[in-house]
Parts: sequence; C-alpha cells; structure tokens
Amino acid sequence: MSEPRSVVITGASRGLGFASATLLYQRGWRVVAAMRTPDEGIVRLREASGAGDDDRLIPVPLDLTDSASITAAAKTIEEVVGAPYALVHNAGISAAGMAEEIPMSLWERMFQTTVFGPVALTNALLPSMRDAGRGRILMVSSAGGVRGMPATAAYSAAKGALERWAESLAGEIAPFGLGVTVLVTGTYDTDIITDAGTTDCRDFNGPYSRHHATMDRRGRFAIKIAARSPQRFAAGLAKALDGTKPFARRAVGPDARMVLVMSRILPAVALHNGTRLIMGLPRFGGLRPQEDDNHE
Repeated sequence: MSEPRSVVITGASRGLGFASATLLYQRGWRVVAAMRTPDEGIVRLREASGAGDDDRLIPVPLDLTDSASITAAAKTIEEVVGAPYALVHNAGISAAGMAEEIPMSLWERMFQTTVFGPVALTNALLPSMRDAGRGRILMVSSAGGVRGMPATAAYSAAKGALERWAESLAGEIAPFGLGVTVLVTGTYDTDIITDAGTTDCRDFNGPYSRHHATMDRRGRFAIKIAARSPQRFAAGLAKALDGTKPFARRAVGPDARMVLVMSRILPAVALHNGTRLIMGLPRFGGLRPQEDDNHE
C-alpha cells in the first residue's frame, strides 16, 4: 500500500480548521494539526475524528506570531512526515471596528497571523516540497480578501495581502510541480463570526456610531440566515486539495460565489455603492458637518 498523503493545517483546534482536519483524517489523509495549544486541541480532535491514538493524526505546536515557534514547527513536520503534500493556511483572527478604531498593535497581530507567519512557515517547508516535486499550498481567504469591507478593514487588508502573495507564489513555484489555491469562504458558523471569537474595537458612542448600529443589526440577521456548518466548508477544502492547476481561486459557499462574480462584472463604483446599500451606510457626505446658515 502507498503511504497516505500528508497535509498540514494551521489553526486546527477550532472552526474551519478543526472541521477540515477531522474530515481529511477520516478520508485517509495523514493530518498534521498545527495549533497554539495542542495538548487541549488534540483531545477534542481525536474524539471528533475517531482517531484514537492513530499516528495519522499528529499535533504540532505553532504560534504564527513567534518566529522560533514557526522554525520548530517546520522542523517537526519534516521529521514526522517529510515533505508534506499539502499545506493549508487556515489560522486567522478577526477584529470588528473601523480602520480608525483598530489599534496598531492589532493591525500588526492581524498581519503577523494571516500573512507574515504563513510566509515564514511556507518558506521553511518549500525546499522539501520542491525536492518532492508535487504538492499544493492552500490559502483560506474570504469575501473580505476579494473586496475591502467596512468595519473589518484590518481583516480585509490582511486577507487581500494573503491573496496577492498567493498569486505571486503560484507563478514562482509552478515550474517545480507545486500548485496554489485560494479558497474564498462564505459565512460559516464558527467562533470567528461571533462576539466571543472577535476582538471588538467598535465605539458605539463615537463618530461611527450610526454605522455600527445599522451594521450590527443587519450583520446579525445575515449570519442567522446565511451561516453554514463548518463541515460543508471542509468538503470544499478536500475537493480543492485534489486540484491540478498551477493556480486556482475557488469559492466555498453561495455568498462567496456571489462576491466573486460581482467583483468580476461590476465596476468599482457599483461595488462600493452596492456594499453601502447592503450594509445601510450613510450616503457620500451624509455625515458631513453642516455649515451655519446664520453666520454674520
């Protein structure tokens, strides 16, 4: 029998990463579950997947904001599975608030987790993957990576940077037999879309209070009617890992497909106005200070 394909999944302790690690293990993959607290996460993952003590499910500690942790994780991965067939960059954090409201420390942590850490991990594993001459690197993006969304500027900016890196990387590594896929995710029922899983920087009494009040109400309603189970995302990820194109961008979920289609066919001004209307934001100049008509 041939050896099972190996996949590294970051952020495997919860949400989409947890569901994906569970499904891929059940489908016969050798899964390296990278997470910040593996002692806690692996227990739940083994139970959900039915893995027990099977060595096809391997926990690896990884903190993408710590360069030493990234180096150690890459070394462990290569010692245990050699060159992984697939590397899935799923780990991420979320922040709610206008660009002006997000502290710089959170902007930096967002990019470290979503871009800089994944770049470092990829660079550490690429030599062995190049030597193997086959494999796939998969970036988990979102609608915010396709188009910058109000009130999630830091998240959108980081996901957009992730996608541009993916496009560049694909051109560089395709000659070695390695492919890159960007997965644009829709709305899934995970911690990252809840108050518990998001760093909330919104000021409901500040200059953007009108934005927040409307967007919070509409956002909660949209999540209630549109959020799908993480298991449905995992099935889409599994299918993407079988891709053979040097570069692919795939939508997972109907709302993600709609965003991709609209971004291709509509001009920028139409996208801007459409986003404003959907989110209930004031019109251009709607909150501009009024001039005093009674001045002398």
